[in-house]
Amino acid sequence: MHETPDTPLAAAIVDDRSIDIDAFLAQVVQRQLAAGLRVRGCLMRRPPRGPGCAATMHLVDIATSQSYLVSQPMGTNSRACRADTQGFARASAIFRRALGDASDLVVSNRFGELEVRGEGFCAELLAVMSREIPLLTTVAARNVEVWRAFTGGAALLAPDADEVAAWVARAVAARPMAQAA
Repeated sequence: MHETPDTPLAAAIVDDRSIDIDAFLAQVVQRQLAAGLRVRGCLMRRPPRGPGCAATMHLVDIATSQSYLVSQPMGTNSRACRADTQGFARASAIFRRALGDASDLVVSNRFGELEVRGEGFCAELLAVMSREIPLLTTVAARNVEVWRAFTGGAALLAPDADEVAAWVARAVAARPMAQAA
């Protein structure tokens, strides 16, 4: 694939449930860090679950390894959303730091149900995109159209390590600040 000046600076890996998307995104981040990129943002980590409850959700800062609890216990039979919006609010500091940290790539664990409703990290993701910093996330297949509307048609990627690495290389090279350097 050749480099084009119109490479979108935002992309989402479509989670088709064929793989563990959180583990895959962590591998993508490790590959980019090993390649020398300044990667910032967060990854999802789910410690082993206790008896009778859903696994807790932690967002982990890629740069500092600080962990943010972003779930709340809802009980075994609950159908309510277990996302803790206060936890997400605390974790939003990850993105504010990334904006001031000369990041080559910002990663968000997912464009999920909170973002679909206009909550979660919407403001932070828009801030990253407005600064023209390459942004990579994941999106469930059911939320693809909302992601496209939110971003104005950002790239959609298969959960394929080589495809994602190729997009990252193109996006980092296409970033206006990279061209000025």
